[in-house]
Amino acid sequence: MSKGFATDNLVSKKSKKVISSEPQGRLISWSPWPPANFQTRYPAFPFVLTILIIVIGQWYISLLR
Repeated sequence: MSKGFATDNLVSKKSKKVISSEPQGRLISWSPWPPANFQTRYPAFPFVLTILIIVIGQWYISLLR
């Protein structure tokens, strides 16, 4: 019988769980988009979307004149 360090057999029998800090699932439960980690992956999305809307709006208004 060996004493001291644990053998590989004991380590492999234990279950290893990887806990992710990112939220799982969806922001809106019934929607397939966006994923729950969308806000953490793309924090500048609202700002960029606002800039795009303003630029496209200005372009559209200039076409109407």
